[in-house]
Amino acid sequence: MPSSSTRVTVGALLRARAETLSLGLELLAGAGGLERGITSPYVLKTGLALAGFDSYLQEGRVLVFGASEVGYLNGQEAAARRDSLVRIMARQIPCVLTTDGLELPPDVPAEAERAGVPLLRTPVATPIAIARLTSFLEDTLAERTIVHAVLMDILGLGVLIVGESGIGKSECALDLVLRGHRLVADDTVEIRRRAESVLIGACPELTRHHMEIRGLGIINIRDLFGVASTRSSKRVEFVVQLERWESGREYERLGLDDQFYDLLGLRVPMNRMPVAPGRSIANLVEVAARNQLLRARGHHAARKLADRLQQHLMDGGQLPEPDEGAERESD
Repeated sequence: MPSSSTRVTVGALLRARAETLSLGLELLAGAGGLERGITSPYVLKTGLALAGFDSYLQEGRVLVFGASEVGYLNGQEAAARRDSLVRIMARQIPCVLTTDGLELPPDVPAEAERAGVPLLRTPVATPIAIARLTSFLEDTLAERTIVHAVLMDILGLGVLIVGESGIGKSECALDLVLRGHRLVADDTVEIRRRAESVLIGACPELTRHHMEIRGLGIINIRDLFGVASTRSSKRVEFVVQLERWESGREYERLGLDDQFYDLLGLRVPMNRMPVAPGRSIANLVEVAARNQLLRARGHHAARKLADRLQQHLMDGGQLPEPDEGAERESD
């Protein structure tokens, strides 16, 4: 959910590009209130407000007048309609949106102008208008953060590769692109939280499709490998944290315990991957992604093996002895 300080003005809503909103908004009245802030993506559509139950109106939410609300207004006497409008406009709603291109009684824009509440109209049908407006506001009001990382689409899984500068994130991503996977963002990843548990990662428009490789410089992945090698955004579902190998440090050997990466208040499944000479990081990241896809489907290899070993011991079996000959050969 957006934080209470996140807002989008009604003026910004009017200026939104057609491809992002597609409502064909028209300002009928209340231009003085274009700086009013919308703080919630969920609209209000309650005819009860016109019938005197205006206490249900909430600050920061767009009020929608569809066919039923406009029909009710047309059926009221002028004095009663004016009283209803005065009560509604006093509730600090950011704006009123009329759908279906409906014509309003003349005192509606007059009261909106007096109260400084923007009155908008769209030719789009009510259900479609609400869906488009909600989607636009959810995206615009989403809580955001910038992460120094690489975001890849690996077999349909959004994989965020994090780690200190110079550890090899971009080189790993380039190897993955050569294997047919898709780059979303390199170096700077903009992540926004939508709904309760969805994280969407994207690349700032200025650096989209570009990658920096030390010793090579800036390259354009889309120009080099075609349109199928990149995508503009992807849901973040898995994190691989690259770490420099430290001699004597204990690293995960079995993978029984789940690890998580905290991002915008959500816990994302994570693997820590030690980086050392001779290790193919791209290979390991791809296998980690494949393994995560299996885990998401309920196939946890380490736990299944542990369960088999435990059952074997409970049945009176013994663990196999190490092969001394094999150990000598490996030495």
